[in-house]
Amino acid sequence: MTLQERIQDELRAAMRSGDALRRDVLRMAISSAYNVEKARQRPLTEDELVDVLGREVKTRRESVEAFRAGGREDLATKEEAEIAILREFLPRPLNADELSTLVDEAIAATGATSPRDLGRVMGWLAPRTRGRADGRQVSELVNGRLASGGG
Repeated sequence: MTLQERIQDELRAAMRSGDALRRDVLRMAISSAYNVEKARQRPLTEDELVDVLGREVKTRRESVEAFRAGGREDLATKEEAEIAILREFLPRPLNADELSTLVDEAIAATGATSPRDLGRVMGWLAPRTRGRADGRQVSELVNGRLASGGG
């Protein structure tokens, strides 16, 4: 079963069970994917669909921060619930140790020695961490390693 089929099945189940939040989040995800498909004028691959879902999670994370900064815990909690629903359809996130090992591997594989090599290392890491780690977090980790001598 493809990821898109899984989302459609879960949407139908949410509609049958009356779970309005889940229904709305899944409809939004399907709509976002549809918009990207129309822009690209072709069906999305699994990786592209994961990217779409990842962007939706990232948007909600930013909203959580903004709502908390504005003292709107109720809205932040709702956004976190939406993130939890979307995370079900994304690959398992990398833990800190796995990410650290992957960064070390990337630095070794690309021969990076200084922060100027950040782009090369990130280019190697991006397909391996897509949907599994926050890009900003990965970039900060790589930058820290390269600034301290590359590994």
